[in-house]
Amino acid sequence: MARIRCDFFSEALGMGTSMTVLLPERAAAGIGVAGHATVGDPPVLYLLHGLSDDDTIWTRRTSIERYVAPLGLAVVMPQAGRSFYTDETHGNRYWTFLNEELPEVCGSFFRLSARREDTFVAGLSMGGYGAMRWALREPGRFAAAASLSGALDVTRRRDHPTSPVNPAVWHTVWGDREVSGTDDDTVALLDHAGEDLPALYVACGTEDFLYEDNLRFVDTARRRGVPVTVDFSPGDHDWAYWDAKIQDVLAWLPLRRDG
Repeated sequence: MARIRCDFFSEALGMGTSMTVLLPERAAAGIGVAGHATVGDPPVLYLLHGLSDDDTIWTRRTSIERYVAPLGLAVVMPQAGRSFYTDETHGNRYWTFLNEELPEVCGSFFRLSARREDTFVAGLSMGGYGAMRWALREPGRFAAAASLSGALDVTRRRDHPTSPVNPAVWHTVWGDREVSGTDDDTVALLDHAGEDLPALYVACGTEDFLYEDNLRFVDTARRRGVPVTVDFSPGDHDWAYWDAKIQDVLAWLPLRRDG
């Protein structure tokens, strides 16, 4: 794999930002790592970070580079601050950056497939919310979307008395805006889900403080007839869990195989 830390100027954010990108490489001489590159432009996974992290965290806390090397899969990990991947009320336009600018920038910098069947999104915690919200709002873009320990019920989480998120974060992101029932409410987005959705995957540890939020999301999806692959198993809100589960997500992705 080639690993690139890419610093660039974002028009949507009006400032410089960064992303970490893994690109497939046909390299057979690396000891202990099998390289693979697909024929043509490679499929791409947008992999989103959590509230306290940045674009480097997946490569620092997991072996994501080693896991994707034999798959011929590119991985794009953007930096999004503590924005919940939204256009913040008192901050910056991270939804516009994610949804409009980032794919265009990646397509101009790197050779990546632009086909829906080759495009995936996943994330953890805040990034799990971002991944599921992106997939439900833009279903025609993705073949599959996965959430690990996602903050999938931000309406409930925002008002929860034991929420670990600083109230200043909620104020920056949403201010006094109502979230319930809007396009920022992933549970409500299930009410308007069409038939041609990407495959959805939800994993959360049963000891995680976000477990009840994930249960509500999955229960709502099932009531609305939205298919979801569910993995609720022992685990907490930590990197031991996410390092294990991202491997399950990669095995689940409907990657095309070279014939």
